[in-house]
Amino acid sequence: MQRPGNVQLKRAKREASPREKFDRVGVIMGGIFLVGAFLIVRLYFIQVVSHDKWVAIAENQHNASQELSADRGEVYIHDGEDRYPLAVNREYQMVYASPKDVVEKDRTALELSRILGLDAGAIKDKLDRPNDPFEIIKKRLNDDEIARINELNLKGIAFLPEKYRYYPAGELASQVIGFTGLGESGGGGGYGIESSKDSILRGETGTVSQEKDAAGRWLPLSDRLIVSPKDGDSLLLTIDRVIQYETEKILKDSVERYAADSASAIVMDPKTGNILSMASFPQFDPNNYSEEKDYSVFLNPAVSMTYEPGSVMKPVTMAMGIEEGKVSPTTEFVDTGSESIAGYVIHNSEDKVYGRSTMTKVLDQSINTGVIYVEKLIGNQTFSDYFTRFGFGKRTDIDLPAELAGSTRNLDNTRSSISFFTASFGQGVTTTPLQMLDAYAVFANGGKLIKPNIIDRIIHPDGQEEKIQPEVIRRVLSEETSRTIGTMLRSVVVNGHGKRADVPGYQVVGKTGTAQVVKSGAKGYEDGLSIGSFVGYAPLDDPRFVVLVKLDNPKNVEWAESSAAPTFSQIMKFLLEYAKIKPTEEVPVKM
Repeated sequence: MQRPGNVQLKRAKREASPREKFDRVGVIMGGIFLVGAFLIVRLYFIQVVSHDKWVAIAENQHNASQELSADRGEVYIHDGEDRYPLAVNREYQMVYASPKDVVEKDRTALELSRILGLDAGAIKDKLDRPNDPFEIIKKRLNDDEIARINELNLKGIAFLPEKYRYYPAGELASQVIGFTGLGESGGGGGYGIESSKDSILRGETGTVSQEKDAAGRWLPLSDRLIVSPKDGDSLLLTIDRVIQYETEKILKDSVERYAADSASAIVMDPKTGNILSMASFPQFDPNNYSEEKDYSVFLNPAVSMTYEPGSVMKPVTMAMGIEEGKVSPTTEFVDTGSESIAGYVIHNSEDKVYGRSTMTKVLDQSINTGVIYVEKLIGNQTFSDYFTRFGFGKRTDIDLPAELAGSTRNLDNTRSSISFFTASFGQGVTTTPLQMLDAYAVFANGGKLIKPNIIDRIIHPDGQEEKIQPEVIRRVLSEETSRTIGTMLRSVVVNGHGKRADVPGYQVVGKTGTAQVVKSGAKGYEDGLSIGSFVGYAPLDDPRFVVLVKLDNPKNVEWAESSAAPTFSQIMKFLLEYAKIKPTEEVPVKM
């Protein structure tokens, strides 16, 4: 008999209803469905979307691969019938240490420091790293350093070959060639041809891959997959080594003689557009480009810097007037010394007044009001159209990097006549030296605008060569107009401000220009700063060379006829003699 206090009361268990059982099964089935859906989506992303990624990871676990470097294409220039290397790949030796194999660390560090000119303590620090199997001591050793280290027979010290870009000519054509951004031959190009043609010079890297074991070692019996590298194309430039060297020499002498800040000179064949020399000063050594503090020296001023050209633009305006039938060499106008428009007064240089003058005299004496007279006869819209046809305001697309287009935006508003008046004598518009040279090539080659070219041919790794053909952009002037302008420019050299550009015995033609320098970030021009230039060609009857000389801020002369013109004469005299062109005029005998 149980006591009342020990009686256990049991609550009757209620059985779940059919609806509740159904809801529970639904939740469980829903969960299973969601998990299944998640797994399906996850598998889809792994097997489809990220397939390449996981394959690469798997192959990396089982395969060892190594990159095979391609040889960078080399760059040459003409040297008579031969080719002169401007940029080549050169093998150097680096010295490195395997610290665990070094026996006498103190002695080794001391000996290496004496030979290599390095701090012995810094070398010792590298040798005190036994867990590091490879420590570079110094790169690009010379032959003497290699021989002296070999004589010591130091344990744990060895050499490793490396290929670097080397520039045998040093500073020659440095802004044209540029340099590779990294020391190795496969590094990316920086500036010059090394940059603009980097994609074809660098080639394509290859790979070698093979299965590896758990320790990462290649399995000798497994198949090895090799994708051979494709070496880069080499280039032969249009530049002539002798012409480039002489142009640079003359230019450097002129910079020193006239105390100029900098200078540029370009020589081009007006029939083909081939650049025979492109010189700038100051220069740099591509082998030691990292030592330069002023990076602007890497830019090529011939294509990457613009300026207001000044009076060298006047023949371009005169050619428009002749082509349109508005003027001829004998057309006269009366110069009053100034031209007024919209509250502005434009004067001739030194406020000179020339009175009744022909168009030939306008160029001889560089009369501002004379070319304004021509521009007014042409009309603003026609002037703007011709300006574009001559190539101003648009890049020439030469195979050099960072080329600027110049600015002709002042000519956008054809109702602003003051802008057209100043543009007629080369103010208010900007050009690059190459654009200005190319405009004179139009006069020299019979009226055609030709694309300037710096690459003669592409040399493929298999030895096949691809010749770059001359490219005519469009006809700008008739042959008759070109001949007429040539005759007028000969008068400039014989009777005008270009006398010091002449070469005795030859018919040299051209025009001087002394331009003001625009203020940086402000309106107006800098006081006391000028740019002297001369552009011309020779011989008149069969032009072989068109040459531009530009001197920036010469300090001991005022006008281009006393600086750029004689520099041009020196370059042109050399060119005519170098090409063995016979004189066509009697050379005056000095008494």
